[in-house]
Amino acid sequence: MQIYYTMQNWFVHPQIELAETIDPKFYNNTQVWENSKSKIFSRSWNHIGDKNVLFSGNTNAYPIDLLPKYLGEPILLLKKEDQIQCFPNICTHRGFKLIQHPGTHRKLTCNYHGRRFNFEGNVEFMPEFKEVENFPRPCDHLQEISLSQWNNQLFSSMNPEIPFDIIKKGLDKYLYFLDFKSFIHQPEINTEYTINCHWALYIENYLEGFHIPFVHNDLGALLDYGNYVTEVDDHIVTQIGFADKGSPTFDFPEDHPHFGKEITAYYLWFYPNFMLNVYPWGVQYNIVKPLTPEITKVNFVYYVKDQAIFDQMDALNLAEKTEREDEFVVEEVHKGMKSRFFNKGRFSVKREKGVHYFQRLLCEYLNN
Repeated sequence: MQIYYTMQNWFVHPQIELAETIDPKFYNNTQVWENSKSKIFSRSWNHIGDKNVLFSGNTNAYPIDLLPKYLGEPILLLKKEDQIQCFPNICTHRGFKLIQHPGTHRKLTCNYHGRRFNFEGNVEFMPEFKEVENFPRPCDHLQEISLSQWNNQLFSSMNPEIPFDIIKKGLDKYLYFLDFKSFIHQPEINTEYTINCHWALYIENYLEGFHIPFVHNDLGALLDYGNYVTEVDDHIVTQIGFADKGSPTFDFPEDHPHFGKEITAYYLWFYPNFMLNVYPWGVQYNIVKPLTPEITKVNFVYYVKDQAIFDQMDALNLAEKTEREDEFVVEEVHKGMKSRFFNKGRFSVKREKGVHYFQRLLCEYLNN
């Protein structure tokens, strides 16, 4: 018989010096997995894609399933001149999907019974509805979904817990000097990985550099581990990789907080599942997508600023090797979370403040 646990059970002490890690039932309980859809992901900002890639050519309507096979929420991006809005991709008559494929549209007409919407999401026409009273009501129109943008990247939330401006502020804290819009997208090297672990274990591994000397010899050769820094802001964790001898470094403007310092990488994460690996050559976005409690997909999306540095750092092979090393450890930890002999661990105060903060956020969202 399966045991179900109430959400009020989730607690990680706010003082990292005293804290134990989250109860491993978080990774193993199916009720928690289901509740996380509404408690975590529906209230968070989810990456959708690059607006210039989505709306290339004459495309002005782009359907997306948000986190397929988990949330699976059909949404629709509509572009009118320079403005992009987000709506449910569901007809308010019988729930049929309005748009099946990206394309160019003047109106949105449901192919099931012909209900027609304009690009503001309002019902304009419905066949055989002359006798229907009090139509259209407000609920018959498409409800706008929150949509925000950072550089060219679009993010959506069905019920945002925090304004996206908080995320922007955290991302721009150290990255404001980089012209991300000019970076060149290289889809031919984008990669998708399938990992046999719970999505949160992949995030937790990302949020600490503690394991670098033990797991990543090539990545570790780029970094001065003794000076590795982790900073926690509102819904964001930033890891700062100071350069070891010979590693390429950023060229900072004089007003930058790290002007005069030798830094080769910024690793940023914002809650719950989006990461940026920023190097002097450009940026690699990591989007973590839960599929089942046992399987996670991760997309690596590349934008290159300096091809010469990209080649010098052997960036593609380094990313592949580092990812495979990470996969090995997180898959083993996933198995360990099921052990009868594992209960809760403790945090390194110096090295695991990012993991501690992530687990605190999980508890906060799950309990509310």
